[in-house]
Amino acid sequence: MDKVTLQNVHNQIKPYIHRTPVLTSQLINDMCNANVFFKCENFQKMGAFKMRGAANAILNLNQEQKSRGVVTHSSGNFAQALSLAAKKIGVKAYIIMPENAPQVKKDAVKTYGGIIIECGSNIQSREDEAHRIAIEKGATFIHPSNDDNVIHGQGTAALELLEDYANLDCIFTPVGGGGLLAGTLLAAKYFSKNCKVIAGEPKEADDAYRSLLSGKIEKNETSNTIADGLRTHLGDRNFPIIKADVEKIVCVEEDEIIHAMKLIWERMKIIIEPSSAVAFAALLKNKGTLINKNVGLIISGGNVDLSNLPFNK
Repeated sequence: MDKVTLQNVHNQIKPYIHRTPVLTSQLINDMCNANVFFKCENFQKMGAFKMRGAANAILNLNQEQKSRGVVTHSSGNFAQALSLAAKKIGVKAYIIMPENAPQVKKDAVKTYGGIIIECGSNIQSREDEAHRIAIEKGATFIHPSNDDNVIHGQGTAALELLEDYANLDCIFTPVGGGGLLAGTLLAAKYFSKNCKVIAGEPKEADDAYRSLLSGKIEKNETSNTIADGLRTHLGDRNFPIIKADVEKIVCVEEDEIIHAMKLIWERMKIIIEPSSAVAFAALLKNKGTLINKNVGLIISGGNVDLSNLPFNK
């Protein structure tokens, strides 16, 4: 991967994505004593940054692979992203979803044209079913985060942010599977002079934080966090990038996530999901180190169950 390759990725996926806006809030700037620039991927097609990686992964398949379709396992945003990207490119998408996935998410996948195959609620069941479909249909498996083409696609969000604001001192992202964080690190490496990248992670699912300490991929025994998009673990494609270049990973508590989410809803009047709030919570936790800095923050998505908002409990 180099600067030209990442720019080519961006050019390739442009017809399939929105160039999302960057918003600011004077109140939040005053609160943080910094200039904060929110890259709003909650306004992306299907409501999250994952449209970028999904589109890039499918566009990089050859014609024979496209004719046989793609398969992934996801109960959330990547399920929707791959379904919509496949529909726009003219490819079948088989989506392995746990039987206990919320109906609202299943309905969204169907709306975008994804063919749902249900499985058990554990990761092994997801992987086994995806493997079966890949063999039975000849479909190409695309991992939600541990895939080079997905990582490069996700990096275009930070690329756009840095094109708009070249003088950023740092960028905050959430970290779950690691695709967005790794892509952001690549964009910062090639499209900025010295922009550091900091990740936020729920303390209840802190495998990336522990992986950075141990130097190898750690997994969570439990993932009891409202940030449902971050209940996954790093992979062998994204972890080396993260280990080499991330400035630090900041762990945040559940009440800090809820506070950050509520603050954005109330003050900026936009809908963000808990996973996005994790990055903002990490920024708030570290605001003392960011005085007078120019800070980017990628709002990763805005797909929320409106009947189950955490700050109404």
